[in-house]
Formats: sequence, structure tokens, C-alpha cells
Amino acid sequence: EPPVIPGAGGIGRVREVGPDATELAVGDWVLCDPTVRSRDNPQAPDIILQGLTAGSERARRLQAHFHDGSWAERIRVPTECVVRLGPLSDAEAVAWCAFGNFAVPYGGYVAAGLQAGETVLVNGATGAFGSGAVAVALAMGAGAVIATGRNHQALDLLGRRLGERVRPVHMLVDEERDREAILNAAPGPIDLVLDLLPPAATPAQVRAALLTVRPYGRVVLMGGVGPDIAVPYVWLMRNCVTVRGQWMYPREALPRLVAMVRSGLLRLDYHEARCFGLEEVNDAVAHAAANAGPFAMTVLRP
Repeated sequence: EPPVIPGAGGIGRVREVGPDATELAVGDWVLCDPTVRSRDNPQAPDIILQGLTAGSERARRLQAHFHDGSWAERIRVPTECVVRLGPLSDAEAVAWCAFGNFAVPYGGYVAAGLQAGETVLVNGATGAFGSGAVAVALAMGAGAVIATGRNHQALDLLGRRLGERVRPVHMLVDEERDREAILNAAPGPIDLVLDLLPPAATPAQVRAALLTVRPYGRVVLMGGVGPDIAVPYVWLMRNCVTVRGQWMYPREALPRLVAMVRSGLLRLDYHEARCFGLEEVNDAVAHAAANAGPFAMTVLRP
């Protein structure tokens, strides 16, 4: 609902706490999770992404209260959407702005029960969430990560930054050829496919990856492809493959991911940040559009 103040999530300091907070204190550095859920139906809550989207009439009522996103001087955030980060310097606060790129794919891995040593395929690995998915899988102990994409440069960057467990696969949007390339790159059976392709991708690009998963494997769909992907019924049934959609992440996943960063298992310094003040927001948007890619981050810093 206009006037719109965008910004899905952010890093900030507490200015005031509500009566339902018992540990948060003014001045605490916190992660603000944009995934706001209604509280009166825990089995099927309405969900908004604060500062970004609300998908129904009921969700828009929630959005009316938690309206402003993080491109604001101050925002109102539900207590359960705040995660304490401990002491931070200004530079560390900027680095933590990359956290959302890791949190979204982590939600997919939690849903699929990723285990150490497994082989993971990240379909669409060269975007912000895709590159984050590769880093998180490695931090969780994946034995190998097949990283697919159409951008040679971005794929090479993934390999250089994240190491030899990353197996880049250049996709040509030829379903049979791409599937064969994925299987040739894998060191063994592919246990888990995480699809993060954007709306511009085609169903064939999803199927090229999905159909490489081993019998009894898992597939998690977190991207934005609109048309029906037409998964073969008999193949799905006879191979006992689990396919599930996952929107964002469960609330309890965030403190665990914060602990992974704090322990050094997951690094935030992969990203190169360019910072802008709020008065430079239009310049920031233009910079972000011209500099998209893995580990490139544009930050608004009030």
C-alpha cells in the first residue's frame, strides 16, 4: 500500500522494546527478519515480507501495521522477528547485511534435512540466493556442490572463492545436454536438488536439474518459475523422490544460522559491499542494478 518504503530485512540497533520482550535491550545490534507471520492461526499463518510483499487481503491487514521496510530511519518489527547478534563494529554491521542471502537457501536445506557428506545440486547458483546456497551447503558439510548457471564468469568466481568442492556446470538451456553435463560433473549420486531459478527461467531449466536426483532423493523448489514444470508421474513415483516447495525459512532456523556465522563455519566476507546513505537511495538502486551477481552487495546505511 503506498506510500511504499521498501527494504526486506536489515541490520539495526534497538531503539525501543515492546512489553513482550524480556531480553532485548535498547542499543542491541539485531537482525530484522522480514518474514512476518500472523499469530492467530499457527497452522497456516498469513505471511508478509515486510517492505516487499503481501499476498492476500488478510496479509495486507498485517502489512498495514508492519508497513515500512528497512529503507527507513526506523522500522517497527515484531519481537519474534528480531535476532540478537551481539556487539558489532560498523564494518561488521555492513557485512551482516549479506545474511538474508544465506538464510533463504538455509531454509531449503532445513526442509530437506541436508546431511554432511551429501552431494547437493544448486540450480541457479550465480544469483544472490544461489551463490549463498552454495556457501551454506559447504558450511553444512556437503561433500560436493554442483553449481549451475549460464554466466561463465560468475561460475568461475564461485569456484575460486569457495574451493574445490564446488563443481560448476555451464548451462546452455538444452534440457538433455544440460542434464548430461550435471551428471558428468557429479562425483556420485545427487542427493538433493535446490532450485532457485528466477521467473525468467523456463520449466525445461528446472527439469534438467530435477531429474538428476537419485532414487529416494529430495528436491526443494524455492525459485520463481511460473509455468507448470511437468514432472513425470511414473518417474517420481517409482524412484520415491520427495519434491517440496519452501517459502523462506522456519523462525528457529535463524539463530542456528547466526551461530554458524559466529563459529566461523559460514563466512560473511565473501561479499564486496558498496554503501550509500539514505539520501543516495536512487544512486544505490542504479548501482545495484548495474552490479548484480554473486557476492556483490549494495547497502543502504542510515
